[in-house]
Amino acid sequence: MANKLWSGRFKQSTNRLVEDFSASIDFDWRLYKEDIMGSIAHCKMLGQCGILSEEEVEKIVDGLIEIQREIERGEFEFDRALEDIHMAIEQRLIEKIGDIGGKLHTARSRNDQIALDLRLYLRNTINSFLKLLHSLKTSIVDLAEQHSETVMPGFTHLQHAQPVVLGHHLMAYYEMFRRDTARLKDCLKRTNVMPLGSAALAGTTFPVDRKITADYLEFPEISRNSIDAVSDRDFVIEFLSAVSLIMLHLSRLSEELVLWSTTEFNFVTISDAFCTGSSIMPQKKNPDVPELIRGKTGRVYGALMSLLTMMKGLPLAYNRDLQEDKEPLFDAIDTAGTCVEIMARLLSELVFDKERLREMAGEGFITATDLADYLVRKNIPFRRAHHITGEIVRYCIEKNRKLEELELNELREFSGAFSEDIFEFIAVESSVSKRESFGGTAPELVKKAIEVAKTELEDEKNQFNL
Repeated sequence: MANKLWSGRFKQSTNRLVEDFSASIDFDWRLYKEDIMGSIAHCKMLGQCGILSEEEVEKIVDGLIEIQREIERGEFEFDRALEDIHMAIEQRLIEKIGDIGGKLHTARSRNDQIALDLRLYLRNTINSFLKLLHSLKTSIVDLAEQHSETVMPGFTHLQHAQPVVLGHHLMAYYEMFRRDTARLKDCLKRTNVMPLGSAALAGTTFPVDRKITADYLEFPEISRNSIDAVSDRDFVIEFLSAVSLIMLHLSRLSEELVLWSTTEFNFVTISDAFCTGSSIMPQKKNPDVPELIRGKTGRVYGALMSLLTMMKGLPLAYNRDLQEDKEPLFDAIDTAGTCVEIMARLLSELVFDKERLREMAGEGFITATDLADYLVRKNIPFRRAHHITGEIVRYCIEKNRKLEELELNELREFSGAFSEDIFEFIAVESSVSKRESFGGTAPELVKKAIEVAKTELEDEKNQFNL
């Protein structure tokens, strides 16, 4: 009982099973830097407000710094009996400097302490993710630039639809991850709010100055309601939602890489460094990395669903249920961060087969829409042009012919509007180059989009000091 900092009200020792069941130190030790940082800021504020003496502040701060060194040297003992990282550090502080260490918790509760630690930790995590996304987007743009004129089949329903440029297809993922970046930046605004000073739920009777603490910790905003500050975890849920979308986009890209690397597609070769073999089939080269990213997406979704479910029935203010926010959060951070990093590296070593892509771009009557558009330009209503083109495609299927293999006289049997220029109009390269509407796949537009992206990435690079 003596080592419980809250034991005064209790007659019995905590059941050992309960200690093991309720302890969070096995995972919340990861917050030690944030906990010590927040404690130092809190201590200095107490000193400036005259609640602690200068000598007390100096001893507490020096003790906390030494505790951080002990942790980083691997000398600190994490005891489950002390429940969490906050109690472990405070107990060690008291052991080191005596009763003065017990004054650190003046005007503070573990409730606002953990809210602070989480916000500090997530603030750093978001900045790390923004840098990881920068690397991923850079890999995508570099790859797209290599293939700004590489023609490939575009798909809908996994069927050949219209020819596009590979660079344009890749830049679609750039746009997805660009939005992910924006979401994380927006999430950072709501995360970067200082809750310390809210105490257990009602604020404190001590004459604290929360702005001093916020300035020490570089928080631009202070929480406006003490009850909300200690019971809120929507900033964690928002982060997990943003990370889930990152994983969704990674999973879609992974699925395409899995498909495109098959013998049936044969569009791309994934580097051996990102594949594995079979224990029984010596010829196999399996795209394990994209498959694992696709699989780990569900794991990150699970973290999001875990917190949504945990929070949905909690009354105000703090409840111990909130301890369950950290394990899924930490796991999602580790999982998603690794997936983003490894995908960036995988993309930089992809090799696309340009000839195969061009060959397949000519299959599946892929310029049929262009043929219909040609008729529209000859003053035939689009619906009528669509029907005529459908009849021509059916004719080709029956005759086992391609559109460009038909003779002009055959085409004129379906419409007298056809002239010799139809064959140039339905050529694959012509189809691609004519799609010049803003955001389209024409190579010149793709190159401009890549230049815009490169400028954006350069701005980010300067922002992150990369």
